[in-house]
Amino acid sequence: MRLAREGANALPDVQRRSRLRIVLEVLREPMFALLLGAAALYAFLGELSDTLVLLAFACFSVAIAVIQESRSERVLEALRDLSSPRALVVRDNNRLRIPGREVVRGDLLVIGAGDRIPADAVVVTANDLHVDESVLSGESVPVRKCAVAGLLPGAGAEFEDLRPGGDDVPLVFSGTLVVRGTGLAVVVATGLHSQIGRIGRALGEMKVEKPRLQVQTQRVVMIAAVAGGVVSILAGLLYGLIHGDWLQATLAGIALGMSVLPEEFPLVLTVFMVMGAWRLSRANVLTRRSAAIETLGAATVLCTDKTGTLTENRMGVAFVGGAGSRWVRSEADEALAASRALTAIVESAALASPPESTDPMDRAMTALSQRVAAQKDYTFVRIYPLQSDFLAVTCVWQPEDAGRIAASKGAPEAIAHLCRLEPRERAEMLAEVDSLCAQGLRVLAVARCALKSKELPGSPLDVPFEYLGLVGFADPVRDGVPRAVDECRAAGIRVVMITGDYPITARAIARQAHINDEAVLSGDELTGLDDAMVRRQVERVDVFARIMPQQKLRIVEALKANGEVVAMTGDGVNDAPALKAAHIGIAMGGRGTDVAREAASLVLLNDDFSSLVQAIRHGRRIYDNLRKAMAFIIAIHVPIGGLALLTIVLGHQLLLTPMLIAFLEMIIDPACSVVLEAEREERNVMTRPPRDPRSALLSRPVIVWSLLQGFLGLLVVSATFLVADSSGMSFPEVRSVTFVSLVLTILVLVLANRSFSSSLMSAFRLKNPALWWGFFVAAGALTIVLTIDSLRDFLGLAPLHLDDLGACAAVAFVLLGALEILKGTWRGRLSR
Repeated sequence: MRLAREGANALPDVQRRSRLRIVLEVLREPMFALLLGAAALYAFLGELSDTLVLLAFACFSVAIAVIQESRSERVLEALRDLSSPRALVVRDNNRLRIPGREVVRGDLLVIGAGDRIPADAVVVTANDLHVDESVLSGESVPVRKCAVAGLLPGAGAEFEDLRPGGDDVPLVFSGTLVVRGTGLAVVVATGLHSQIGRIGRALGEMKVEKPRLQVQTQRVVMIAAVAGGVVSILAGLLYGLIHGDWLQATLAGIALGMSVLPEEFPLVLTVFMVMGAWRLSRANVLTRRSAAIETLGAATVLCTDKTGTLTENRMGVAFVGGAGSRWVRSEADEALAASRALTAIVESAALASPPESTDPMDRAMTALSQRVAAQKDYTFVRIYPLQSDFLAVTCVWQPEDAGRIAASKGAPEAIAHLCRLEPRERAEMLAEVDSLCAQGLRVLAVARCALKSKELPGSPLDVPFEYLGLVGFADPVRDGVPRAVDECRAAGIRVVMITGDYPITARAIARQAHINDEAVLSGDELTGLDDAMVRRQVERVDVFARIMPQQKLRIVEALKANGEVVAMTGDGVNDAPALKAAHIGIAMGGRGTDVAREAASLVLLNDDFSSLVQAIRHGRRIYDNLRKAMAFIIAIHVPIGGLALLTIVLGHQLLLTPMLIAFLEMIIDPACSVVLEAEREERNVMTRPPRDPRSALLSRPVIVWSLLQGFLGLLVVSATFLVADSSGMSFPEVRSVTFVSLVLTILVLVLANRSFSSSLMSAFRLKNPALWWGFFVAAGALTIVLTIDSLRDFLGLAPLHLDDLGACAAVAFVLLGALEILKGTWRGRLSR
């Protein structure tokens, strides 16, 4: 009845887009239409090889887009798989193993180590029950669960505000994993009403913004395509009206269209994104959505979790103190082993850890004891597990010789009560605990007692324990994190830490990581704020502690509403909505869930924050080089198009035939897509503020610089053509001289666009093997064209003498000098 009324314990299916639908949506994009249009133009001209190359690029681009879009459709599927394990329930006093989707509210769950929780449930009995809730809380340390007695089936509304991630919460959550102990729990929420279900519902309803680069590129491509089409038609009409030869007019219009139409734009975008993804992979960052590569360069806020990203995700003993002695992790183990009082604390803390424990702190304590304390043979006798009213674990051991030993460790308040400390001793201990917690340590107190009676006590409280000291555990900050945070600050990027840990621990870790810790906002404080107040708070707060899953999304949305470009890291299911909502979602590859990886744009393979900063550096370099390539494309089409138009106006034969333009494209394409992509980063790449995301891909200074280069190149090449034409050369010789001059102009413009911040001369010192390989290939191809008679005649060229080639080289050096002078006055605008 309840299953039929409330629905299955699973996330609802969403309507997936078919691959055909995704392909049709991709083909509607202008840049793909332009690429296919260019291929059709080459096919019309009979250039089969060029047609096939362009079609191959088009198919490759569509395939990449389809793969990326298909992967994004898997987010909810991965979430559904995680939220519907099999379950052991008690119905009519019988234990039944049923599919997780058949669990209903009111079922009594039987849970034990290794079980995946199928639904949100209130714990009614707990025997040393510890649950890994990292998929929801992001915290790697398992949390202990306490029990609530007398819960009636169907109740549980009073527990709706409880959240994952804290100790002694009497609620287990769907999708989490039991790592130790056993228990019984009454189901209070299933399907969409569970914590994981709410996340799934938020993912399904969320709209992803269109990438800025895609929007800007569409605008540039549309303008270029319309302008090229209009110029081509007008030129054909002009030629036909002047000469009356409409066949030649059509050919002239096609040639001019080929020379003006910047069909390299889609090619450049494809190559830059593919190469950018490859370069990021070498920095341990996997690209799932190529648009995120360029968005990295505009990031103004980097939201990161704490555990495993800023820290090593490895709990270790950082402090041992008692009896007037103390040891910290920076000291050698020998210093700890030399103190009898401290080794007694370490040995007792290890004895207070259950055998074969999977708890990270127990394992760290046992490992330290094996290194510094004398190893004795003990036989395990009994454990007194944690209780909701007594937060300490006590283990009893039988030594090899005689007697029994009881060792206990746990919350300092519990151990103080266990040892019956005097008020002054208790106050001193708690003051030291507060000091250690302020350093980001998780502190446990340790006690020990020799049992004289053969009968085991009914409770540890019946034993006269002796207080020994304190043990502090820490998940240390990664070595490169402070330097990486400083580098972000120099680059104008705020680093914001969002964690489920307590405020005092979050502040300590933030201070060690060089994150601004002047203000800390907790999840409870955030709950009481309206959206306007949250927007004001996120402007000044860089540390958020005890944050619930939906609050992460709220923080990201508030930052976006303030105009920030947000990059967000995460690893758990709870992070998926925020990862999807952020401009750049970055999932952890080592410890992240499938849901987080599917929702993210990038995956950090080594979970290291420093790699993320390197990815931002790469993102800025890729965007800079993309702008350089775009500037080069605009610049080079000015002399090519201008020269084609000039010969039409003067009534000459076609100077640049479609075949010659195709040859030029063989030089231009690798120059803009391979050579400029491989350029080194600008000197100020990580010392300048992030670019304004609203700024155009081709800003006004870049467009003006491109047009100035292009017109200078047009002036030089046109002068070469006019001088050669008036010198009595045959038209094939005029064409050859002009063609060589145009090829050299292409190479000069490549040099001019290598760097925004360096002069042409200093750019020669920038290492780029692809540049010299490109020059070598271009020179070799030009030599082959001019020396092989059959190929030269096929292209309508004539042999040239050395003095002709020298004149072309002199013209190229004149252009190089003019651009050097011009760039000196324009460099400041470009570098900004």
